[in-house]
Amino acid sequence: MWGYLSLMPIFLAVWAISGVWIVFAIAVTNRTVDLSKGFPYISICGSFPPQSCIFSQVLNMGAALAAWICIVRYHQLRDWGVGRWPNQLILWTGLLCALGTSVVGNFQEKNQRPTHLAGAFLAFILGNVYFWLQLLLRRLKNLPQPGAPWIGPLRLGLCSFCTILIVASILLVSRVGVGGGSSPESVFLSGCGSPGTSLPFSGLHLHRIMALSSRMPTLGSRCPGWNALSSTH
Repeated sequence: MWGYLSLMPIFLAVWAISGVWIVFAIAVTNRTVDLSKGFPYISICGSFPPQSCIFSQVLNMGAALAAWICIVRYHQLRDWGVGRWPNQLILWTGLLCALGTSVVGNFQEKNQRPTHLAGAFLAFILGNVYFWLQLLLRRLKNLPQPGAPWIGPLRLGLCSFCTILIVASILLVSRVGVGGGSSPESVFLSGCGSPGTSLPFSGLHLHRIMALSSRMPTLGSRCPGWNALSSTH
C-alpha cells in the first residue's frame, strides 16, 4: 500500500495544473487577455490583478511542495546507496527549480520581465534537467524501481515530451513571437507530477516527513542518525 508521501507529487501536479487553468480562465473572463490575438502564455495571464494574486499563491505553494519532494527524494537516494556528490547535484538542481518557480510567481512578466525570465529558466530548464538526472542515475546505479515495468518507459517518454515542448516553445517565441505557452507549461507540470514519479515514494509514511524539518541536508552532511526512508517493495 502506498504511504502518504507517494501522494505528494500527485497533489503537486493537480494543484499546479488546476491553478494554471484557473488563472487563465479568470484572465479570459475579465478580458485582460484577448484570445483573438493568439493563445497567451500563462505568465501574461498572471501579470494582471486579480489573477496575479492567485498566480503568485499557486506557484509559491507549488515551489514549497516541490522543494519538500526533492528533499525526501534526496534521503531516499542516499539510503539506496547513491553517493553524496551526484545526490547533492540532483538535490540542488531540484531546489533551484523550486526557487525559480517562486520567482516566476512573484516577479510577473509585466512588472519585472528579466527577473521573471530568469525564474522561468530555473523552473523549466533545470526542472527538466532534474528529471533527466533521475533517469540517468537509475540507469547507472541500477536503483530499485517500484511499480510495473512500464513505469520506466513512461518516465522516459514524459521527459522527452517535456524537452520537445520546451525547445518548441523557445523556438516559437524567438523566431515568430507566438505566445503558445499555456499548453506546454501544463503538460510539463503533468509530467513532473505523474503517478510514475510518485511510485518511488511507495511505502513512505507521513510521520517520517516530520523529521525532515530538523534534518535538512547540507553540503558535506549525510545527516547521521537518519532512519531509512526507502521501501524495497
